[in-house]
Amino acid sequence: MFDEYGFPGAEGSGHAEQTLEMFVYCSRAAEGVDDAEVGRIITFSQARNVARGITGVLVFGSGVFFQWVEGPPAEVEILIADLHRDTRHFDIVTLDRGIEKRERLYPNWEMELVEAEDIRAVLQDALDSAEDENNAAALKRILAHIDSAPLPLLGRG
Repeated sequence: MFDEYGFPGAEGSGHAEQTLEMFVYCSRAAEGVDDAEVGRIITFSQARNVARGITGVLVFGSGVFFQWVEGPPAEVEILIADLHRDTRHFDIVTLDRGIEKRERLYPNWEMELVEAEDIRAVLQDALDSAEDENNAAALKRILAHIDSAPLPLLGRG
């Protein structure tokens, strides 16, 4: 079953509840990051995330990343630190973050690339509820960037 943004839900996953940290963010790709580079990111992430117990989705279109990750809190903390050091993107905005005991939303997705067509709506919702001035400013820059070029559709990787 897929949610309103085309992401698979947890229905029928049969996976037990566990303590998971969830991290959702968006960012702008650095100059030169293209579909081929995103493909390399996905390939690397899939292999690495299996060992870390991290699952999630990555949306990329018009130079904007949107990512949802979930996994053991200690491993997600390491991933977040890695993301902030990664020079392939900037204007990183945390959209949601939390730790709770639940089933995974993406139990079989070590990291999947999904269609980008709904990212603008997701980011606009985030901007509408943003309380942090820096996040709001970064979201405005990201939305302006999206508005300057059509979003290509990328299939599951």
